[in-house]
Amino acid sequence: MGTITISTDELKDLLKETFIDILTTRKDLIEDAVLEAIEDIGLGRAIEEGRTGKYIDNKEFIEKLNKKIKTLK
Repeated sequence: MGTITISTDELKDLLKETFIDILTTRKDLIEDAVLEAIEDIGLGRAIEEGRTGKYIDNKEFIEKLNKKIKTLK
């Protein structure tokens, strides 16, 4: 296989064209990335809202979790 020499500008144009082609043909990639970002933001907000500075031990947490699960059934 031979060597190809390409200028920086040509490489930039080629990468830009490739990127645009991928974004137009694979819109699902953008949708997945945006959805994941929104979910991450929501999780971060939920964590911040849930911080009260009050902590319980692991056993008490498991008991509360099990009670909550039983009420959902």
